[in-house]
Amino acid sequence: MRRAGASAPINGVPRTMTTHRPFPADGILYGAAYYAEYHRTDRIDEDLDLMKAANFTVIRVGESVWSTWEPEDGRFELDWLQPVLDGAHARGISVILGTPTYAVPPWLQQAHPEIAAQKADGRPHAWGGRQEVDYSHPAFLFHAERVIRAVIERYAGHPAVIGYQVDNEPGLHLFHNHGAFTRFVRRLKQQYGDVETLNREWGLTYWSHRISDWSELWRPEGNSLPQYDLAWRRYQADLTSEFIAWQAGIVREYARPEQFVTTCIAYPRQAIDDFDVSRALDVSAGNPYYSMQDALDATRVVAAENEWTTSGVAGLHRQADRLYSSRQDRFLVTETNAQAIGVSSSNRPPWPGQLRQAAFALVSRGAAMVEYWHWHTLPYGTETYWGGVLPHSLKPGRVYREIAEIGAAFAELGSSLDGFEPDADVALLWSNASRWAFQFFPPLASGGHGDPESYERIFDAFHRGVIESGAQARVLHAEQAVALGAEELAAQFPVLAVPGFYVAADDELELLRDYAAAGGHLVVGIRTGYGDDEARARVDVAPAVLSTAAGVSYDEFSNIDEAIAVTGSGSFAPAHGAAATAWIDGLVTTSDDVEVLARYEHPRFAEFPAITTAVHGAGRVTTVGTVPDPALAASLIAWAVPAPVADGLAPTRPLPVTVSSGVVADGRRAWFLFNWSWDEVVLDLADGSSLTLEPWDAQVVFTAA
Repeated sequence: MRRAGASAPINGVPRTMTTHRPFPADGILYGAAYYAEYHRTDRIDEDLDLMKAANFTVIRVGESVWSTWEPEDGRFELDWLQPVLDGAHARGISVILGTPTYAVPPWLQQAHPEIAAQKADGRPHAWGGRQEVDYSHPAFLFHAERVIRAVIERYAGHPAVIGYQVDNEPGLHLFHNHGAFTRFVRRLKQQYGDVETLNREWGLTYWSHRISDWSELWRPEGNSLPQYDLAWRRYQADLTSEFIAWQAGIVREYARPEQFVTTCIAYPRQAIDDFDVSRALDVSAGNPYYSMQDALDATRVVAAENEWTTSGVAGLHRQADRLYSSRQDRFLVTETNAQAIGVSSSNRPPWPGQLRQAAFALVSRGAAMVEYWHWHTLPYGTETYWGGVLPHSLKPGRVYREIAEIGAAFAELGSSLDGFEPDADVALLWSNASRWAFQFFPPLASGGHGDPESYERIFDAFHRGVIESGAQARVLHAEQAVALGAEELAAQFPVLAVPGFYVAADDELELLRDYAAAGGHLVVGIRTGYGDDEARARVDVAPAVLSTAAGVSYDEFSNIDEAIAVTGSGSFAPAHGAAATAWIDGLVTTSDDVEVLARYEHPRFAEFPAITTAVHGAGRVTTVGTVPDPALAASLIAWAVPAPVADGLAPTRPLPVTVSSGVVADGRRAWFLFNWSWDEVVLDLADGSSLTLEPWDAQVVFTAA
């Protein structure tokens, strides 16, 4: 676990889990971000009437226009939003009000250029975009607090407002400003106590980096040591958590008891720990964007994307599972695709039916709200070709009609999904610290260079295997797993996959070992148990703490440039074409009780098992010595989960069909069935009946749990 003192507040802002507040309305909230101020003419009534006709129940407003709220230093214009809130309330549409702190006005950056976030090379981020500021800077915080208080005080009592979004997609930049670095050094003093401890823990003897005084610590832009980098990344994420907690505290001074506070998380951001930042919020919220058209065709081979969008059916599900993981509770989708997304050369609107599929896929993994970015496509600005619900003409078209049909379907469902908890056949352990460590020291290669998305590649290989095997996933943060304890973890999640858990403390690895002893099936992926909580390679037999329970060890490992075929052995029969990719651990069995499940077809690597399994206590440990391709990963999960929950509805459901499910408040099970292809599929159900799924179809049925 993180060292004592590492998460102490830097600016005096405590970060504690808030009391959970109930979701603000029965049923699924549905709508879009709405910026009437972006229109060139007044059409508030026309827009709101169209929203009402599309069964919208919520809009998000106000977070992007600080210069409209405060056009000059200290001069506020607050009344312009009143007609939007009044009109929404008159139509039964709720409102989420945002604080405008992520895009600063020109007068502020001109008056206080020192608030600009500095890059690693010391240069300030140029103005002209958004989020260019160091939001730990006192001058910024002064002006931010002033505008937050002005806006929230003005509208907190409005009956349309059900909650607040503080800031927007925080954590875009790492701040190398003098003040941020000075507070970082103070944090290290608090954490390590003296320089000799820091020298020892970071290994600063290496390359003559030992320091005799804190003033000798070099700035991060020149750093080449992974221990320093991990501490810096943890600190930067803490700055984000404290900034959001600070805003949430201000908003709660005005909020009514029934109003919630959230922020919208862009999960790939480099300076955010979603678990930590969510502790100060009432509900987690985020912005899952995904590639559409053929990227959602489950009959095709789709290249993985892991930046601000994902590709593939599994990628969409992984984003939803990550949103659920932040608080292990239902979440809000504050932004997602309406039409084409991205730059002006990326125009790929969804195939008919895909918007419905995506909306129901998000709901099937725990979304209690779906909002589109955004209501109307803009005629100007950076996002001119980021399609909204309405096209540039502002005339309702095909996308509007499909979104209205989704709204009607949600309205028909009503409150039937209240209390929904998604099912999980397999839990997967997520580690933000391991992701940061792999961005600095990538284990995998791409194009001849280290791949900064190594962690996502390793993790997603297993998550995709869950989805494509016909099972369902739950993502757990390491902190959440530790809080459950070994026995409860084994009781709730019979299979736990732990890929890429490189930055791991002893107690976390001991938990995994004890989980298996308590009856769980632990699936260990590459790099798990290789590093410690400082990202130091462990001076221990790998995988550390787990090797005896797993019955295997290794002391060599290799990158591989091309996939290597894998064949089954014993009780395991991988699908045709199953292969190892990217990496191979030289596994050696250390016990006669270990069963080798798969081997490599290779003149050298055939000496090493690809997958092994061993009984440990009341459970077992399965070790995977490679990054499995989709066929191998799906075969492995199918072997580990021979009877997934979805078998209870449709025992045979090969891709392009996927099934998600969960239990609702009245005890019934809700089933979500998808056909991710152009071809009609007839699905045989467990009760002897059949169900037809049209191309790009999504259907919901309820049964007894």
